[in-house]
Amino acid sequence: MTGMVIKLTKSFTFDSAHFLPNHKGKCSNMHGHTYRLEVTVVRENGTLLVGGSDEGMVIDFSDLKAVVKGEVIDKIDHKVLNEVLPFRTTAENLAAHIFSVLSDKLQLSGIIVERIKLWETPDSYVEVCLG
Repeated sequence: MTGMVIKLTKSFTFDSAHFLPNHKGKCSNMHGHTYRLEVTVVRENGTLLVGGSDEGMVIDFSDLKAVVKGEVIDKIDHKVLNEVLPFRTTAENLAAHIFSVLSDKLQLSGIIVERIKLWETPDSYVEVCLG
């Protein structure tokens, strides 16, 4: 089939605290979130792997999980984001950071991060996509 692109999405959760200094609202105080992270990836050519044990996959779900856990989750889960990240810890900045970190790591395997969706609350999320 021509024109078909196959994408893969995996979801994660982590808990972190943060505060936004000088913010006009309640977020200027220390508070926490149970974040939900969705990572959507695609192979560089939009197709699936051929040959080997991962044939027919974009990437093995467990391989993607290992990268996201090692590069992102383990560094921010149950942490105060202001103490471990060098930027203002808004959902927008955090999502852009995750997009960049995972893009740098996964491109080595021919995987493109197409979208990061970061839910800060059950009804509010930020999305970072390829432009």
